[in-house]
Amino acid sequence: MTAATTIDIIVNGDRRSVPDGSTLLELLRLLDLDPRGVVVEHNRTIVRRPDLDRARLASGDAVELVHFVGGG
Repeated sequence: MTAATTIDIIVNGDRRSVPDGSTLLELLRLLDLDPRGVVVEHNRTIVRRPDLDRARLASGDAVELVHFVGGG
């Protein structure tokens, strides 16, 4: 059995290893984040929610996640 290959990406300024071939949606799942509650920027481009499962991550990619906070 071979070990899963990982790649390094940058998430909100911090280096993180993720499985090679991961999508942005899979990254959100790894981080236990609800896609309805975040805005995702991938390499300086906002990614719409319907496209999160098609946008694949590559080594060195930069991802910024902005969380919505409710309150009054």
